[in-house]
Amino acid sequence: MKIKKGDTVIVTTGKDKGKEGTVVRSFPKQLKVLIEGVNVVNRHQKSKRRGSQGQIIQKAMPVCVSNVAFKDAKTGKPSRVGYTTEGEGKTAKKVRVARKSGTKI
Repeated sequence: MKIKKGDTVIVTTGKDKGKEGTVVRSFPKQLKVLIEGVNVVNRHQKSKRRGSQGQIIQKAMPVCVSNVAFKDAKTGKPSRVGYTTEGEGKTAKKVRVARKSGTKI
């Protein structure tokens, strides 16, 4: 999964198409990401103690990674994420790169 926690992403499909947000948490096994302020649903919560009231909570739910694109910092448009290597031999490091502009992430 090429999208990580802290990345700014744009939703490409679904009811929240066009919305932007940062990735709060990623779920690699389910191929989903939790994005701040996107795919918000209402959850009804029962009262926890006797005498207190239940409430309706707005909660962000995970979105499939295939419905999300990385936001390129240089152009501000959706971009794919690729990898390049920096250095040579044993000191080589794998670096994430935005495909559209070629800038490091």
